[in-house]
Amino acid sequence: MSGIGYLFYKSFLGIFLLSPFSILYLKYKKNKLIEERKWKLNLEFRDGIMSISSSLNAGYSIENSLSEAIGDLKILYGESSYIVNEFEYMASQIRMNRTIEEVLQEFANRSQLEDIHNFAEVFITAKRTGGDMIKIIRATSKVIGDKVDVKREIKTLITAKQFETKIMNLIPLGIILYMWMFSPGFLDPLYHNLFGIIIMTAALIVYIVSFLLSKKIINIEI
Repeated sequence: MSGIGYLFYKSFLGIFLLSPFSILYLKYKKNKLIEERKWKLNLEFRDGIMSISSSLNAGYSIENSLSEAIGDLKILYGESSYIVNEFEYMASQIRMNRTIEEVLQEFANRSQLEDIHNFAEVFITAKRTGGDMIKIIRATSKVIGDKVDVKREIKTLITAKQFETKIMNLIPLGIILYMWMFSPGFLDPLYHNLFGIIIMTAALIVYIVSFLLSKKIINIEI
């Protein structure tokens, strides 16, 4: 954002004035990274509960099914993946005589993912009421799997639009930079005078509003 300030004002004062926006942009990128990590964990969790469901069908207890799932997930995602770390932590907590309900609820709270919260609630309710755990987990894993597949299809469809949005956001900056490089002096009337500052400030406001609107349009909540 500071570099954008220099492009629009050709002054280090512009960098200083836009520096607070740099903080907001970094916060936006941080939230975006968190969302990407949550999405990846959601995908991995889908495969994790499917592995647990398969182990339950083979006659394993829920605790042993969790341990078996860790081995499958290491093959799929590697030992340093989010889901492997989480499942290994839960398995270690269970070995310390903590109930699987407590451990699973804590995992749901850490992840802040709706699918994991829903699974934890269904599992805890079934455990307390003595329901058919195999059938319940199989049905729940299917629902979560279908939901994840729908999310993946939607993300695939909007990926091209997200790329187009990034290009469109760069075009105004590219035009200014092009004029600087190949038509030096053409934009000089817009710099270092009151009229030019007003025009460039209006253009910058339009650019920022357009940037925010484009991000909001392609940010589809599922």
